Amino acid sequence: MLRDDSGQNLRDYLIETAARLIDQRGSAGLAVRDIAREAKVADGVLYNYFEDKEDLLVHALLAHVGNVMASAPRLLPPPGEGTVAENLRVFIDGGIATLLRVTPAFAGLISQPKVLTRFHAMVGGDAAFDPAAEDSGGAAARSEGSAADGGTGPDGGAGAAHGEKGTADGGPGDGGSREAGRGGGQGLPALLIAYLEGEQRLGRIDRAADIDAVASLIVGAMHGQILPRVLFAPPGTPVTVPPGLSARLAHVVLDGIAPGARRG
Repeated sequence: MLRDDSGQNLRDYLIETAARLIDQRGSAGLAVRDIAREAKVADGVLYNYFEDKEDLLVHALLAHVGNVMASAPRLLPPPGEGTVAENLRVFIDGGIATLLRVTPAFAGLISQPKVLTRFHAMVGGDAAFDPAAEDSGGAAARSEGSAADGGTGPDGGAGAAHGEKGTADGGPGDGGSREAGRGGGQGLPALLIAYLEGEQRLGRIDRAADIDAVASLIVGAMHGQILPRVLFAPPGTPVTVPPGLSARLAHVVLDGIAPGARRG
């Protein structure tokens, strides 16, 4: 990329370099000089392409999230394949693995609220983290093709926001449509909602079920396994999840907890 004199290419290169450092060593304590040294440029060059350090870190964080989501394995099959219980189990396990790669980057930036605030705004604010807030109609107004619209990070719009700038090689931030069920196209809540809506249309899920609430319960439980361990455990502590959690969570969601609820 550096062979090309265009500012856009060098800018992309700096973002990718910073994103790689975040993936390798985390975001805590990541300084401009570290990024410049890795990119083999003078420290001051970065300020030719970014407003400040926070601007570079926000775009690097977006790129990191996009890279993780794009490299994630298929989290869900098309509706109608396999069993819903098994598909949910695979989604929960894969989603937790994805969050394990992404969450530490955010945890390392707790002492830098400006970066987190800018990230929140860049991905679309609160609406990016709540698929139900896309419109007042909630699930009923989402299109059947929402699973392939693409462009968000694990919980919101990170991929799309990175796609606004694009990458020199058309990488994970290109904002284009992606295969339904793959991590690269959407955030975890949106992927799950699109899948569950498809199953609902096929009659494999109760048509009266609140899909947005189900997605919030499942994705919230996934975060609940990761956040305390990442935030409060000593650095380097392996993160473990209770054995069989994904299957048990899927079972409870499908069978319910009310007296007389279906048991399977």
